Amino acid sequence: MSHVFPRHTKADLPTAVAGDGCYLIDAEGKRYFDGSGGAAVSCLGHSDADVIQAVQDQVGKLAFAHTGFLTSEPAEELADLLVANAPGDIDRVYFVSGGSEATEAAIKLARQYHLERGEPQRRHLIARKQSYHGNTLGALAAGGNEWRRTQFAPLLIEISHISPCYEYVGKAEGESSYDYGQRVANELEEEILRLGPDTVMAFMAEPVVGATSGAVPAVEGYFKRIREICDQYGVLLILDEVMCGMGRTGYLFACEADGVAPDILCIAKGLGAGYQPIGAILCTRQTYKAIECGSGFFQHGHTYIGHPVATAAGLAVVRAMLERGLVPRCAEMGEKLQAALEERLGQHPNIGDIRGRGLFRGVELVADRETKAPFDPALGLAGKIKKAAFQAGLICYPMSGTRDGRNGDHILLAPPFIITDEQIAEVVDKLETAIAQCLPAE
Repeated sequence: MSHVFPRHTKADLPTAVAGDGCYLIDAEGKRYFDGSGGAAVSCLGHSDADVIQAVQDQVGKLAFAHTGFLTSEPAEELADLLVANAPGDIDRVYFVSGGSEATEAAIKLARQYHLERGEPQRRHLIARKQSYHGNTLGALAAGGNEWRRTQFAPLLIEISHISPCYEYVGKAEGESSYDYGQRVANELEEEILRLGPDTVMAFMAEPVVGATSGAVPAVEGYFKRIREICDQYGVLLILDEVMCGMGRTGYLFACEADGVAPDILCIAKGLGAGYQPIGAILCTRQTYKAIECGSGFFQHGHTYIGHPVATAAGLAVVRAMLERGLVPRCAEMGEKLQAALEERLGQHPNIGDIRGRGLFRGVELVADRETKAPFDPALGLAGKIKKAAFQAGLICYPMSGTRDGRNGDHILLAPPFIITDEQIAEVVDKLETAIAQCLPAE
C-alpha cells in the first residue's frame, strides 16, 4: 500500500522507472511518448547526458548554500546567460523553485516597487479570464481558471479579470483580427480607469495561454497595445512565461513573437527541463533600481532560492538550447506538428481549432464546427481522451473548461524539442485514435 498522497486518490498509476529521449518507461516496460512534456516541462527529453552530468558534477562540488549568506557560481552564470538573451531592458534574475513561486514573487515585487517609489496607493492587480498563474493562493487569485479557483474563492484576494485574447471564440463576425485584439486590449484601460489610474500596480498575462485554454496566442498588435496602456498609466507589465517560455514557442522568450518586453518576466518549467525544480523572475534595470535605491531589501524569499544544483541544471539546459540550435528547431518542428495535425484532424467534424506556436499546440474539440458549440461537460470528454491516449502509449494534456471554466474541451501538446518527423506521426496517430474512441456516438 502506498503512503504517497497522490493528485487523485482513485487513480492507480504505473510507476515510472526510466526515461529514454522522448519516452518514459514504466515498471512493466511499457513506453509512453511524452507528448506534453509532462506539463510543458521536458523540453530536452528524459535522458540528456550533458544536463545529467552537470547536475552530478554540481552535487559533488556544492549541494546547497543559503542565499542569505552566499551566492554560487552556477546561479551567477545562469543569471548572466539569461540576461544576455532576454528582451528589452531585463537586467536582474531572482531564482525560485517553480512557477507558482515565480508569479507570487512577481506580484510582491510589483507591489514593493511602487512602495519604494512613494506610491503606496498602487495595490490593484489586473489579469485575464481563462488564464492560469499557479496554485498558491496569490497566484490562484491572479489566475482566471474558475474550476481551480471556485472552492478556494473565500481565501483569495480580490483581483480584476478582463477578457482574454481568444480569437477563435471572441472575434465578432466581420471584425478583423487586429481590430479584435485592440478591442480586448482596450479593456485594460477601461479597468484601470474604473479602479483609479493611480491605484493599479500591474497587469499580468501569459503571452500564449497554456493549460486553461490550450495554447492560445494573442493576435498581432494586442500586446503592443497592452504595453502602451501600461506605460501610459505607470502600470508594470508582468508576463507569465512559466509554461510558454524557454524556447517552447520557437522563441527563447515567448514575448519576442509579439515584439514587446515586460517589466517583470516569470519563467520555470522548461528552464530546468525536469532535471531540477527551478523557476525565476527577471526584471528590468528600472524595477531593480527602485529596490536598490530604496530599502535595498526585497521583502521576500524561500529556503531554496538560487539553489546551486538547480541553477547548474538550468545553466546546462539553456546552454543546450542555445548551442544546439534547439529553439529554431522547436519552431521548425512545431510547424511540422501543426501541418500534421491539420492534415489529419483539420476537417474533422468535431475539431474546431488547431492553434499555437512552436511545439506548443492546442486542439479544441467542438460538438458542432459551424456554431463552435462545445460538448456537454457532463461527458467528461477531456478526461476520457487523456486515459485513452495514455493506454495507447501517448502522454498528452487534455483539459475541460476551455471556454469559461466549465464548458469546452481541448488537448494540449508540448513534446520535447528533440522530437523527430517519425515521432510527430506517432503522436498524431495515437491522438487521432484516442479521440475517435472517446467521441460520443451520433
